[in-house]
Amino acid sequence: MDTKPFTFRIHRFDPAKDEEPSYQAYTLDVPPGTTVLEALLRIQAEQDGSLAFRYACRGAVCGSCAMMINGREALACRTQVHGLTDEPRAVYPGAEREESERSGEQGDVSRGDPPVITVEPLRSLEVIKDLVVDMGPFFEKLEAVEPWLQPEGPAEPGTERLVEPGSTESAGEWEEAEPYTNCILCACCYSVCPVVEEDPDYLGPAALAQHYRFLADVRDDADGRRLALVGGEHGVAGCDFVWNCVEICPKGVPPTRGIAKTRAQVTRRERE
Repeated sequence: MDTKPFTFRIHRFDPAKDEEPSYQAYTLDVPPGTTVLEALLRIQAEQDGSLAFRYACRGAVCGSCAMMINGREALACRTQVHGLTDEPRAVYPGAEREESERSGEQGDVSRGDPPVITVEPLRSLEVIKDLVVDMGPFFEKLEAVEPWLQPEGPAEPGTERLVEPGSTESAGEWEEAEPYTNCILCACCYSVCPVVEEDPDYLGPAALAQHYRFLADVRDDADGRRLALVGGEHGVAGCDFVWNCVEICPKGVPPTRGIAKTRAQVTRRERE
């Protein structure tokens, strides 16, 4: 098998003993088809058992392994190590980010140095250890938008609230909500959002996308209540529409589109 050496420059920080974060380099021979998550697992098993990171499903379903890879938010379980050498470092609109600038450092290829892959934790979330961040604020904002179905009146016993497939109107409305059900709550969009970085109270793209998922759901009857939850300066009014969240989402969810449509509804209600 045609292996190739790579240097993984990994963010290290243990608040129990470190005053400041640092970077530690590990060199690893990587065969084609290896993901960044698989490389991290090998580093942990073969070189440094103290390295901390999150993962679960390994299939891009749980969102647990979201992290910064060469300056770009991504799922480690679906990011191919060999493919990273062909990609330019990503820079997104927003506040200057020192860690993104450092992510562009590479070995001297002409001298035979291995390519450098920089791995860092998500932005705008407190680091618990190494690549593990505190997701608490992210989930608190998600809970604040009440992401659950709120229909009018109780359902008939033993029945479900279904979107009738034979109804053209219902099917069309469900097509509006359906893309937002694909969110895996990885927080990539939260990390890349410049508004979150500047305003810690901003609800963020993921929460507002989930809000729109239920606002657009034909079975939900809480539009007035829902719009009141996101109408303030830290809600849809705070979005700068730079579209970072749409570009970065690993599951194709378009938060900015939902935010724009929600803001339009908020504006109409304020004018009534």
